[in-house]
Amino acid sequence: MSDYYADRLSAERLRQCYEIAPPRVQQYLEAEVDHVLQKIHSEDMVLELGCGYGRIIPRLAQRARWVIGIDTSLASLAFGRKMLCNTSNCSLLRMDAVQLAFCDKTFDRVVCIQNGISAFHVNQEDLIRESVRITKPGGTIFFSSYSDKFWKHRLEWFQLQSEAGLLGEIDPVMTRNGVIVCRDGFTSTTVGPHQFLSLTSRFNVDVRITEVDESSLFCEITPLEGRQH
Repeated sequence: MSDYYADRLSAERLRQCYEIAPPRVQQYLEAEVDHVLQKIHSEDMVLELGCGYGRIIPRLAQRARWVIGIDTSLASLAFGRKMLCNTSNCSLLRMDAVQLAFCDKTFDRVVCIQNGISAFHVNQEDLIRESVRITKPGGTIFFSSYSDKFWKHRLEWFQLQSEAGLLGEIDPVMTRNGVIVCRDGFTSTTVGPHQFLSLTSRFNVDVRITEVDESSLFCEITPLEGRQH
């Protein structure tokens, strides 16, 4: 599962997932980006975790001073560098989101949207801990998951991806309660508000949880001054 996005769902195949998204899913994708863009300022250093081929980086780069996108898929990163050749204030790096090679308090904003917190298939508390470490006090970390209200649209989108051969066949028995399971081993889970609060409870942070567009659940984390746990 940890290599699924590198082996099966990278570069042009990943782009196809977005190209076949139905209108309601396109609205969800735009609403997520718009929500983040409202919080980015012209002097900000921004990091995107799990950037894939850099789909949203041009939008982030229009607002920020510099944007770095990280991913573990070499194919996606190579494809992204071609796609971003005209975006001068960004760079793509191969890096593990739970072992970031950045100094403490480097970034003003850290972005991990479209359910990236679940898609990484890593220890989620470790992912948050590392994101808090590299974010400046007063900065913002954006994690998003799916709202329960978006279930039927999300399932429709994943079914389209399955029919296009981008994902395995969806298991109708195992797919329920916010979890999509494919017969090739792919699984998509979500993080709810109580789980977000539990995951962030050990850290010296302010946390704000909001629903956006009746499709996304955002957890916005602001590190505070002082020692992190």
